[in-house]
Amino acid sequence: MHYSAAQLRIITATLPLFGDHGVSGTSLQMIADALGVTKAAVYHQFNSKDEIVLAVASVELSRLEVAVEAAEAEASRLEARQVLLTQVIDLAVERRRMASALQGDPVMIRLLATHPPFQQLMERLYGLLLGEEPSDESRLRAAMAAASIGGAVTHPLVADLDDETLRALLLSSARSLFDLPEPG
Repeated sequence: MHYSAAQLRIITATLPLFGDHGVSGTSLQMIADALGVTKAAVYHQFNSKDEIVLAVASVELSRLEVAVEAAEAEASRLEARQVLLTQVIDLAVERRRMASALQGDPVMIRLLATHPPFQQLMERLYGLLLGEEPSDESRLRAAMAAASIGGAVTHPLVADLDDETLRALLLSSARSLFDLPEPG
């Protein structure tokens, strides 16, 4: 989707608020205050908070779509998985401070569950991980990868790890889970 400069300012100001307060805990007044504008100015750009939530999600998911497209461009399934897992982990680590708001907030989950672009992107992503004829084992591996990456970047036990260490450990675990070779 294409957003105006004013809409992008709102999206950019909203993301850290979602990270700090969750989607449910972020009010339109908080967004307006962060921008130094009135609520009416925010409403002039977006008709509802749900529209803002979907805009924030769309901007964040566009980055995930780039990762999926890069993986889809690979010649082999093995290389596609390597590229996808590397880029997904890079995104998760980079956005780890906001990941819980994007993946665990009930409002976000409700809106994305019925958002066709999100559903289509997830089908493509899981298609790359599952292969042509998904087995019970491949479905379990994909579920474990999604849960472990999303859960690990927000877990208190690793909150003190620097981004590079967390990234390296996640990549190693993902490679092991999918029986992918370590880079040589």
